[in-house]
Amino acid sequence: MAGRIAVAAAFLALAVVPAALAQAPGPAAAPSGPPNVTAILEKGGQYTTFIRLMKETQQDTQLNSQLNSSFGNNGGGYTVFAPTDNAFNNLKPGTLNSLTQQQQVSLVQGHVLSNFYSMDSFQTASNPVRTQASGRDGPYTLNITSDTNNQVNVSSGVVDVRINNALYSTKPLAVYSVDKVLLPLELFGAKAPAAAPTASEGKPKKGGSSDASSPAGSEDSEPTGAASARAIGWSVAGLAAVLGYLL
Repeated sequence: MAGRIAVAAAFLALAVVPAALAQAPGPAAAPSGPPNVTAILEKGGQYTTFIRLMKETQQDTQLNSQLNSSFGNNGGGYTVFAPTDNAFNNLKPGTLNSLTQQQQVSLVQGHVLSNFYSMDSFQTASNPVRTQASGRDGPYTLNITSDTNNQVNVSSGVVDVRINNALYSTKPLAVYSVDKVLLPLELFGAKAPAAAPTASEGKPKKGGSSDASSPAGSEDSEPTGAASARAIGWSVAGLAAVLGYLL
């Protein structure tokens, strides 16, 4: 009887060990494919305006294509600051409609960095940080600072916003939610005052001017008819004097 119990216990032990091994948690599986920024934002559930703007400017297609190219290699990756729907709702009415198509492209690109930044790596960011947007004066930039509490502040020169956590952060892509639209300084900054008008180049110089440069009808010029009459008068007077002398 005791032998049977020992055999049964041995079989039970052999059955329990594989089951325990099967239930042990393994390492997190690596992503099977490149991340899709649109899918990440859709999963977040509060980025419909930003998604629509990305699609209308075709920046979703461009960014996903860039992610496909950089996936699996040692490229720098990308970071996206995604404004919430409330962030767009808090803009002045008509702000987006007042922008041209190219300016809307620049607005979206101004929320994308051509480098992967985790929350920790923001501490080593070298300001100003270049975005994918660019204009006549060069690339649009952001200033990014991080404190000891791992809180990150982002400034566009017009808007300041704080981010505390990531929607997604696995290289090559990091996506951070922001509750303000990062309005670029180049598009929404204070406009420079208009230059003062220069003095008229046609103003007469001191000391007078030649007859050729005097405008018609000015006091310095003499009408053509008057000059002719004066010449005829002198001619008649001279002829009369000559005749009087001869006579």
